Order: sequence, then C-alpha cells, then structure tokens
Amino acid sequence: MTDDARYHLAQFNVATLRFPLDDPRAADFVALLEPVNALADGTPGFVWRLVEEGEADATGMRPAGEDVIINFSVWESAEALWDFVYRSAHLETMRRRREWFQRHAEAHAVLWWIPAGHVPSVGEALERLALIRANGPSPRAFTFNASYTAEEAEKAADAGEAEPAVA
Repeated sequence: MTDDARYHLAQFNVATLRFPLDDPRAADFVALLEPVNALADGTPGFVWRLVEEGEADATGMRPAGEDVIINFSVWESAEALWDFVYRSAHLETMRRRREWFQRHAEAHAVLWWIPAGHVPSVGEALERLALIRANGPSPRAFTFNASYTAEEAEKAADAGEAEPAVA
C-alpha cells in the first residue's frame, strides 16, 4: 500500500469488555495500557491518539456502549501502523485480547484516509465503523485485509462516489 504524504491513516477499533476495568481479571490489561500507549506515542509514523481530557487514555469514553472501550489513532502511513500493531510489543497484548474482550460478530475495526493535519472526531470514527459494517470495505472505510491506498480513496472521492447512507 503506497501512501500519499498529503494524507494520514486514521484507525478506530472497539472492544467489548468481558469484565469491568476495575475487576481483577482485567488487571493485566489495565497494567499494559500505559506502556503500550507510550510505545505507540514513540513509534515512528505515529501522529495522534485519542485521550480523555485529564486522562492518559480513552478507556473512560464509552460512545459505542457502556461495556465497549475504544481505541483511536492517526498514523503517517499504513506501514507505520502495521509495524506498531504487528511488529512491536503491542502484538503480545493483542495475542491476549480474548482474555479481556468478547469476540465481535461484526467489524470491530476500521481504517480510512484523512487529510494530513485533520484531527478526526469520535463521531466520524463511529460513522466509518458503521459504513464498513453496513457495506463492507471500500475506499472510505477498510481494513488491513481489504485495504485501499490514499490515492484510491482520493480517486473515489474525485469520481463523486457518494458514501452509502448509514442507518
């Protein structure tokens, strides 16, 4: 996937908790939040991540449901995000996700290209997640497994490909 420097890659994912964050069974996950977030912040290509005001992360925000936590970040390229997710210590945390989170029957993650410098909103992220859930991957909402380049997203937008309505 080649990336255009005029664009950054936004990623948003949701995770349905098996236990409240203050439950001892979630203690290992909670203990990993700070080091994994610090790792992300220091990874080449990292641009931004959502944090709740006055907090170090966004685990207290629940826009997708009371038992659903969110993760939202922006990266300079798909390669930078891929390297963080699959080629860093973050991977060990992902391997343990079934200890702390339920399986999702529908898409739980979405990627999309944004203009460099744009800070996407949680509302925008929820719309993109709804878009991929309703219509599958497209240049407007995709995954690593079914990805699109910034150039493809730009061409789709230039061609006037309207976003399907999201219910």
